[in-house]
Amino acid sequence: MILKLKKGLVQVYTGNGKGKTSAALGLIMRAMGYGLKVYFVQFLKPPEYFSGELATLGRFKSQCQVVRCPVYYSLFKPLSAEQRKEWEKAIFNILGEVRESMKKNRYDVYVLDEINNCLSKELVSTVEILDLIRQKPAHVELVLTGRHAPLAVIRQADLVTRMEPIKHPFKKGIYARKGIEY
Repeated sequence: MILKLKKGLVQVYTGNGKGKTSAALGLIMRAMGYGLKVYFVQFLKPPEYFSGELATLGRFKSQCQVVRCPVYYSLFKPLSAEQRKEWEKAIFNILGEVRESMKKNRYDVYVLDEINNCLSKELVSTVEILDLIRQKPAHVELVLTGRHAPLAVIRQADLVTRMEPIKHPFKKGIYARKGIEY
């Protein structure tokens, strides 16, 4: 079954709890199930990062374009001016590709994974993302994930979900497990 969206919305998944990317990936699976084409961008994952999600999406190359930011530095260490500039440029270039792709109606759903964290770390400006939201074609669904979504982005969104931690196995020393958490 091939579906075309009549009305695309802006969704934001934010908060300190787990599940933001997982929620977006669930949306991607549903969209592909109906024949929608998806553009999935991961901004804050190291190049060597591999997950079950990436393995699965790789099997659907005709329906899902996966783009990973080629630049990554730990956010737990101070960035040099040169590192920051390199990262900002990579994010700027990817957002330019997203904009161009939207103009050409290549995909139905765009997921910008961890873009809210990029905003909070000032690797991209809120004005840039608000502009992207305004330029989004009416039939395109746009999903923005990551902690610390700015209030201005939340106000522009049609749907906002805040993930809140209640209990997590990490506190018992159980770390992320292959095939379950990634």
